[in-house]
Amino acid sequence: MPTYQLNINGKPTSIEAEADMPLLWVIRDLLKLYGTKYGCGIAQCGACTVHIDGTPVRSCVIPIERIQGKSVITIEGLSENGNHPVQEAWKDIDVPQCGYCQTGQIMSAAALLERIPQPTEDQIHRAMKGNVCRCGTYPRIMKAILSAAKPQES
Repeated sequence: MPTYQLNINGKPTSIEAEADMPLLWVIRDLLKLYGTKYGCGIAQCGACTVHIDGTPVRSCVIPIERIQGKSVITIEGLSENGNHPVQEAWKDIDVPQCGYCQTGQIMSAAALLERIPQPTEDQIHRAMKGNVCRCGTYPRIMKAILSAAKPQES
């Protein structure tokens, strides 16, 4: 079985896995990081979103062989104490209902705010479009992302 070198949440990591094993299962089954969720398995719902080299991706369809040497950030690595501005806004706005999709939602929102610190509602809609929330908390998700956005400097 091949060994892959990755940087997971800021830590160099060696992982022995089959080349076609999806990153999601590497994260959950081999690394025992359970914040990243399985939703659909076909990259349509966003529950498994992580950052690879700063870009939000659906980990359920990315084979480990394609990310050799890359940096992966999971929800556990987004902030040391769960105090990333998006996580704080999620708590302040009380976004989750069931909470299952929230890690993927948060990871997508954090990547958006990294790219566009002051997004418009339209930019938020486009960036979050592929993240499904079965409970329908979309208005609170929008409010939390707007709340987490950095104020423009004058």
